[in-house]
Amino acid sequence: MTRASILLVGAIVLIVGLLSSIFIVDEREKALVLQFGQIRQVKEDPGLGFKIPLIQEVVKYDDRILSLDTDEIEVTPSDDRRLVVDAFARYRISDVVRFRQAVGVGGLAAAETRLQSILNAQIREVLGSESVTSDTILSPDRRLLMNRIRDQSRASALALGLDIVDVRLKTTNLPEQNLEATFARMRAEREREAADEIARGNEAAQRVRAQADRTVVEIVSDANRQAEITRGEADAERTRITAEAYGQDEEFFQFYRSLPAYVRSLSGENSTLVITPDNDFFDYLASPFGRDGAPAAPPAAPAGMAAEAVAE
Repeated sequence: MTRASILLVGAIVLIVGLLSSIFIVDEREKALVLQFGQIRQVKEDPGLGFKIPLIQEVVKYDDRILSLDTDEIEVTPSDDRRLVVDAFARYRISDVVRFRQAVGVGGLAAAETRLQSILNAQIREVLGSESVTSDTILSPDRRLLMNRIRDQSRASALALGLDIVDVRLKTTNLPEQNLEATFARMRAEREREAADEIARGNEAAQRVRAQADRTVVEIVSDANRQAEITRGEADAERTRITAEAYGQDEEFFQFYRSLPAYVRSLSGENSTLVITPDNDFFDYLASPFGRDGAPAAPPAAPAGMAAEAVAE
């Protein structure tokens, strides 16, 4: 082998060794440099890093916020109404050294298995406490419960090198065997409420109708009373006017009242009357003289009444 070949091989080996000793960490990652399984270097800032070729290796971990969906579990609140819940968590690797020591070569899959156990335990503990009922879990107050689950899980997760950012309950359902009974109870409660509302509505309607009927009776009674008063006053006024008119000229009104009687008795085909000659009925027709033998002057009557009498 010539000197040039040796130099070429040496240069290639040097270049390969140099390249294998360099590694790159971007802003989404953290890296550990291991030597025979032991941690020799922690690289958390993005950029270039160096290691000993063939002896040391680089293990990278995701530095972003990760998501974990838990399996459905059954919890029993203080009112003994069982619920099936599941949750999701947001977490990140906060300490890569502790994370490596806790999970070893299992990596992220092993860490999520242990983190899920921690979350399930805390969900059962918080939702099964004496102060929590199923209504509380289904109400807006569940936000406080989720914060409690997050805070209590965070302390255990830190031992794995993980930081739990948030925990949220996804679904909260009844077990399948309890759904039909719950729906039946809900239907019965709604039907009872509907019946109560109908009964209260009927009661209110009866009160309104009774009040309306009483108002009608009162209005009609008052109207009849006012009508009777008005009618009585009119009759009294008519009687007063008639009395005053009679009092002005009694003879004229006797004559005036006789005229309609003449018209009625002498109308029609039969105009024959059988009465005694001295009957008062024909006083104003049989003799041009008055009852005292003197010529009967036309009675002085009001102009309106006299004209009406002559017309008839």
